[in-house]
Amino acid sequence: MATQKVVVLLLVTLVAGVFGALEHTGTSVKLNDVYYFVSPFSQGQPWGRGGVEWKSHSKAPGLIPVTVVAQPCPEDSLHSLFTNWTSRDDVWQPGFLETVLLAGFDTTKSKGADAATRRSYWADTLSTVLPLQSAGIPSGPYFLDTSTGQVYQAYRLYEDFAGAFTQSLLQGPDGRFQTLSAQVPASASVTMGVPSRLYFTPSKRKPLAGVRIGVKDIFALAGVKQSNGNRAWYGLYPPASATGTAMRNLIAAGAVIVGLQKTSQFANGELATADWVDYHAPFNPRGDGYQDGAASSAGAGASVASYPWLDLALGSDTGGSVRGPAAVEGLFGNRPSHGLVGLDHVMPLSPALDTPGFLARDPRVWDAACAALYLDNYTSFAGDEGSATPKYPKTLYVLDLATTTTTTATKKDDDDPATLMRKKFASDLALFLNTSATTLDLEREWATSGPAEGKGQNISQLLHLTYAAFITKDQTKLLRDPFYKDYAAAHDGRRPFVDPAPLVRWAWADSQPDSVRDDALANKTLFMNWFNDKILPPASPHDPLACSSGFLLHADSTGFFSSRNRYLDPPAPPLGFSNGEISVFAETPDSVFPLGQVPVFSSVTNHTEFLPVTIDVMAAKGCDGLIARLARDLVAAGILTAPKVGPGLDGEGAILLRRDVRY
Repeated sequence: MATQKVVVLLLVTLVAGVFGALEHTGTSVKLNDVYYFVSPFSQGQPWGRGGVEWKSHSKAPGLIPVTVVAQPCPEDSLHSLFTNWTSRDDVWQPGFLETVLLAGFDTTKSKGADAATRRSYWADTLSTVLPLQSAGIPSGPYFLDTSTGQVYQAYRLYEDFAGAFTQSLLQGPDGRFQTLSAQVPASASVTMGVPSRLYFTPSKRKPLAGVRIGVKDIFALAGVKQSNGNRAWYGLYPPASATGTAMRNLIAAGAVIVGLQKTSQFANGELATADWVDYHAPFNPRGDGYQDGAASSAGAGASVASYPWLDLALGSDTGGSVRGPAAVEGLFGNRPSHGLVGLDHVMPLSPALDTPGFLARDPRVWDAACAALYLDNYTSFAGDEGSATPKYPKTLYVLDLATTTTTTATKKDDDDPATLMRKKFASDLALFLNTSATTLDLEREWATSGPAEGKGQNISQLLHLTYAAFITKDQTKLLRDPFYKDYAAAHDGRRPFVDPAPLVRWAWADSQPDSVRDDALANKTLFMNWFNDKILPPASPHDPLACSSGFLLHADSTGFFSSRNRYLDPPAPPLGFSNGEISVFAETPDSVFPLGQVPVFSSVTNHTEFLPVTIDVMAAKGCDGLIARLARDLVAAGILTAPKVGPGLDGEGAILLRRDVRY
């Protein structure tokens, strides 16, 4: 008998242990042919357990769709309220009107045995109406568990057809993240989930409440494994134990982090198809859908250009990793002044050059996100109550607006359609600023006013090795060496696989003396001090409303095809100097503005398609908010048009398919 008791006790202990390990991670359902994810985190019990017999007409056992109206609303106004919700939210739909929980619901008008309910028609839907008995549950769509009376937030599920994300994420009540466990029918793509916009109300304390943001897969989020674009890294290291400063700033402002996005490996420059090995490069939706999306914030650019359900993407820019994708996908994108926010718990390329920046379609959201990310280091000219109204500078420099032609990438053409578009923008901007544009010859200015230490070398010669020295020497020390050591310890001395581009760069670093890094710092400092003193100094310190002494325009996106189905030469170290590196070495803000699009014949579709044209706008160091305010004012004045998602900036046509050609 004693033996039997011991066996029974052991079985009970084992069973308890098994059941104790069971964790609910959410449920996938479909409502009116729309896929949803039911969050595993309860939002409360909006109705007392007694007195209501919940009836489910769905095939999801125990779950019914409900709508919560958290503020008292006259019943004759509910139809217009729900119509408004349909236009402003992509998650809520009339299918959630099966049951309506209404704040301030007058039960005295109900008759019959159940005086607390009433059947009403809204939007041609017969609803059961109940009073909302619990405060603190925001308005919006929910799924109610009929066994407990608890409600759970609804996430609409989307296919990541652009291949922009590595993971879809769900933030828990404790601030940690977990993978959103859902899958919709799709071909080799991640399923993304987004919560209803109705749950969130922006405020002064939470200006980004409900703003949906994708994050480059180099930023640590507590509870999440990151890859840095490398599968061996993802498999080797555990989930992050902490969330870094930059991400904490955004989350504190109310941002909804929907997932991690693909980056070229270890944020090095890689070309689609040619260099991406561990992960497939995201698809740029513009034009014929098979253009290189640029790197390293490739997932960020592809997602913002593809998905209306995503508001922003956070990338990083060391040598152009935000501005490149923004340019080829026709988006707003910024490299900020260096050092505006801490980059703890962020994968390093070179801390001396690394910066976090956004890709966006709406300059207002872009401006608000910058203010939330950079906090007091961001000089805001948002135009909101209490913010400053800027005095725009009268100096407008124009640098190399001519670009390569749309038919060849070998020569410059002042009559190229993209060049003409940029020149028109420069003229329009000069008129807007009530000034005239001045052509800037950077090398001539250097020869005239450059420091004595730089005499005998032009800028291109001085900075030829600078960028390569920083990123290769820093990353081999800070990332490669500890990664190789940890991987070898875990795998019997083996090395992990690394894509060709990082390997070439790291090998170049190994071939260079340590002094190349010291020389790079000296040359960067020399150029930075000269540029920030002679070319784009700050405005008078006695006039903070002016901030920058001038703006500088230069070309980036070229408006010609760079197809991803090409065989290319092997990767090489990133030697040389370009206009895009001015801000990198001077630590000044440099932002991409989308101007429009040009027609180009595609050999993929055998039709004329349209590719984006953009321009870069620079200002003095610390004047990031001035550029964002300029973007907002130019959109309001009709000089710029906020881009839309799709194959063209106008949003017309179907992504990856031919679009109607209009002239």
